[in-house]
Amino acid sequence: MPERKYHRQTYQKRGRKIVFILKLFFFCFLFFVFCSLSLFIYYAKDLPRPEKFIERELFESTRIYDRTGEVLLYEIYGEEKRAWVSLETIPECLKQAVIATEDANFYQHSGIDLKGIVNAALANLKIMKPSYGGSTIPQQLIRSTFLTLEKTAERKTREIILSLELDRRYSKEQILEWYLNQIPFGRNAYGVEAASQAYFDKPVSEISLAEAATLAALIKAPSFYMTNLEELLTRKDYVLSRMADEGYLAQEGAEEAKKEEVVVVEILRSIKAPHFTLWVQGQLEEKYGRGFLEQKGLKIFTSLDWELQEIAEEVVKEGAENNKSSNVHNAALVAIDPKTGEVLAMVGSADYFGESFPENCLSGIDCKFDPKFNVAVGTETSPGRQPGSSFKPFVYVTAFQKGYSDKAIVDDSPTCWPQTSGSWCPQNYDGLFRGPVTLRSALAQSLNIPAVKVLDSLAGFLDSIETARAIGITTLTDPQKYGLSIVLGGAEVKLLDMTSAYGVFATEGLRVPPSAILKIEDSKGNTIFENNKTPERVLERDAVRLINDVLSDNEARAPMFGWRSNLYFEDYQVAVKTGTSDNYRDAWTIGYTPSIAVGVWAGNNDNSPTVKRPGVMLAAPMWREFLGKALLRFPKENFSRPEIPITP
Repeated sequence: MPERKYHRQTYQKRGRKIVFILKLFFFCFLFFVFCSLSLFIYYAKDLPRPEKFIERELFESTRIYDRTGEVLLYEIYGEEKRAWVSLETIPECLKQAVIATEDANFYQHSGIDLKGIVNAALANLKIMKPSYGGSTIPQQLIRSTFLTLEKTAERKTREIILSLELDRRYSKEQILEWYLNQIPFGRNAYGVEAASQAYFDKPVSEISLAEAATLAALIKAPSFYMTNLEELLTRKDYVLSRMADEGYLAQEGAEEAKKEEVVVVEILRSIKAPHFTLWVQGQLEEKYGRGFLEQKGLKIFTSLDWELQEIAEEVVKEGAENNKSSNVHNAALVAIDPKTGEVLAMVGSADYFGESFPENCLSGIDCKFDPKFNVAVGTETSPGRQPGSSFKPFVYVTAFQKGYSDKAIVDDSPTCWPQTSGSWCPQNYDGLFRGPVTLRSALAQSLNIPAVKVLDSLAGFLDSIETARAIGITTLTDPQKYGLSIVLGGAEVKLLDMTSAYGVFATEGLRVPPSAILKIEDSKGNTIFENNKTPERVLERDAVRLINDVLSDNEARAPMFGWRSNLYFEDYQVAVKTGTSDNYRDAWTIGYTPSIAVGVWAGNNDNSPTVKRPGVMLAAPMWREFLGKALLRFPKENFSRPEIPITP
C-alpha cells in the first residue's frame, strides 16, 4: 500500500508539472500574441491607410503631342515624370518580366515571402550587413510610396505590417497596377508608361519582349543602369532567363529575345520638333504656370503635322549644309494651314542638336549658327530679320485696294529720294533699268525702283504699314522708325509672321492668327481648351485675287528668274515671292497655294553677309523641295481669277 501511494503521489506531481508547463507555454504564447499585437498596433498606428493609394494625388507630367495625339513631342515635368496607365494597357510580357525578377511568388504569398526573407537574412549574416531585403512587390510598393529607404529593423517591421494589410484588402491585380505605375526607372521617370517613353520613345503598350525585359531590369538599380548600358543589357538577358525559369517563356523564346537589338534613346533626343515644342511650352507656361503643368497631367494636342515636320527638318538641314559654300550657315522654315492658321511645321534652325555643324557656338557672340535660337519666332531682344523684297506684296496689295490694276504703269528709271543724310538712290538687282513697266511686271520681276514709287505715290507709306499690320506683321510698332526703304525690306520681321501674312493672300483676305494648340485635355480626358478661332476679313477679296494672280504668273517673272526656276511648279498653281536683304544678309522665299503657306529663311545668326547670292539661290531650293513633297498631301487647288479693276 505505501508503495502504491507513493507512485500515485509521484504521478500527481508529474501531472501538476506537466499542467504547469502547459500553462506556462500557454501564457507565454498569449504573451507572445499580446506582444505581437501590441507591436503591430504600435507600428501601425501612424501608418497611412492603404486607401491612400486611391486617395493620394499622383502628380502627372503634361504631355505635348502632334495633331494626331499619337506622336509624343515632349513632357513637362518637375522632379518626376509620371503617366498613369491601366493594367490592361500594360503588355503581359512586362508584367511577367517584373514578377519573375522581383517577386516570383507574388500570386502565392500574402504580402510577404517568408522564404525570401529567410534567404535574405542568411545572406545578410554572411556579409554582416543588411544589404539584401527579400522584398515582395507589396513591400516595394509600400516602401516607395510611404516609407524611407533606410534599412533599419523598425522600418522593415512597419513595411511588413502594412504589406500584410495591403495584400489582405486589395486584389493582386490592383496591387500590381499601383506598383507598375509608381516605381522609379531613372531619368526622372516613374511608372512603366513614363519609362517606356523615356527609354524607347514609344507608349508602353507598343514595347517588344526584349524592351519589356529591359524595363524590368532597370528596377533593381535605375540610377546605375541608366548610365551603364552594357550592364543594363546584361541584366536584361538575366530577366529573360528568369522568365523562362518561371514558365512564362519557352527557353527558345528567351534566347531569341536576347538577340533582339534594344535601342535606348538618348536623353537629349527626348524632345521632338524642339523649336516648335518649346515655343508651345512657353505659351502653356504663360497661361497655366510651370507648377501646374508639372503636376496636373494635361494632354496637349498641337497643330504639328509630324510627317511634314520630319520632311522640313531634313530639307532645312541638308539645305543649310549645301549653303555653307556661300558663307550661309543657318536656315529656318515655317508651314501654315492658311484656312485655320494652324502651324503644320516649324524648324527654327538648321539643326537644334548641332551635331552636323562644327560652327555651333555656346557664347552667342560672332556665331554664324546658333542651333538653339528659334529664328522663326525670334525673341524680344532679337525680334526678326530683314525680309528684303518679300515685303513688296504688302505694298502692292495696298495699291490694288486703292483701285490700281496690274496694268498700271510706273517708270523704272534712275531715281533718288531725299533723306536726312543725303539722297537715297536704290538700284535693281541686275543693275538695269527697263523704263515704263506695268505693276505686274514690276512685282513679278521684283524690280526695286518701281516698288519704291508704288509705295511713295500709289499705295502710301502709312497705309502700306497698316496693311502689313492688319495681315499679321507684329514688329512694325513705330512707323516713324522707317522710311521708303521699308518696301525693300528695311524693317525687321518674323518668319512666322511673314508666312502667316502670305497665308492671308491664300484665303483671299481672311486672316486667322497663327496657332499651335488645337485642344487641351485634363488628366481625366475632359476638354478644358479648344481652338475655335474664326477667320476675319482684313483685305479686299478682289485686290488679293490680283496679288495671287501676279505672284503665280510664271510668264511674268521669267525675264528675271527664268522659265523653270525653283519658283515654278508645272502641275500646281503656286504664288511665291523671294527676298534678299541689304548687303545679302538675309535670303527669303515665301509661297503658298490655297491649302498651305510656306516660308523659308537662310542666313547667319551673327548677321554676317553671304557671298552676294539672293533668296532665289539660297532659300528657294529648300522651299521648293519641301513644298513639292507637301503638296502631295493636299488636293490640287487653283486661285480664283481676279476681276481686273479700272486703273485710275
